[in-house]
Amino acid sequence: MESSRLATKNVGHSFQPQCESCSLNNLCLPIAVANEDLGLLEEIIDRGRPLHRGDHVFRAGDAFDAVYAVRSGTVKSYSITTAGEEQIIGFHMPGEIFGLGGLSSGQHPSGAIALETAAVCRIPFDEIEPLSRQLPSLQRHLFHLMSREIQEDQQLMLLLSKKTAEERIASLLLSLSSRLRRRGLSGARFRLPMSRGDMGNYLGLVVETVSRVLTRLQNNGVLKIQGREVEILEPQTLADLAGTHWQAP
Repeated sequence: MESSRLATKNVGHSFQPQCESCSLNNLCLPIAVANEDLGLLEEIIDRGRPLHRGDHVFRAGDAFDAVYAVRSGTVKSYSITTAGEEQIIGFHMPGEIFGLGGLSSGQHPSGAIALETAAVCRIPFDEIEPLSRQLPSLQRHLFHLMSREIQEDQQLMLLLSKKTAEERIASLLLSLSSRLRRRGLSGARFRLPMSRGDMGNYLGLVVETVSRVLTRLQNNGVLKIQGREVEILEPQTLADLAGTHWQAP
């Protein structure tokens, strides 16, 4: 088994954050577990060593035996087209769960790879399944996560089929902003975890179009951009471009 897989339970990892003290426990699986039951969840979680950029969490076709939670960094999910090209299908940020797509077939239909140095928790499914029956709130949360994954797939299809390049990029920026705000971080000023090439791949755009649209948004005073650092100056304008409603923090 490749070294980048998070398959081996670590021993003596007290230096790593536990669920109770983790800053993301109000976003991740612990949100569904009462404090007195948190130890039961702790017992089944594997906290692997940090991943480097380009390390795989799992590959398409690997057996589905766990779901994963991002502790730090960013992970992307991708599939390979019939032409042998990579197609990014999602970005996963701290506090978010991924890897549920293999539940129905028993195999992961896509791969997951670290975009930057990242830390990921591995939750074995054959252990979380009986635990979720013991803790109904955890089971409901898992159903919620599966439902959200379906919704995100539908939103991506809508994004790629109906929106202009400007609308697609505005939608992605607002999504990143909203997800950062849920973590208690700034949604107005942040660093893009993905390259312009990855943005274009995900949005169905060539990298030149992504760069051109970002430059236009900056020239129009909607954004301020320096490298991967982005500041949203006019969130309502960005929301209007995306065809959504802006909710002030």
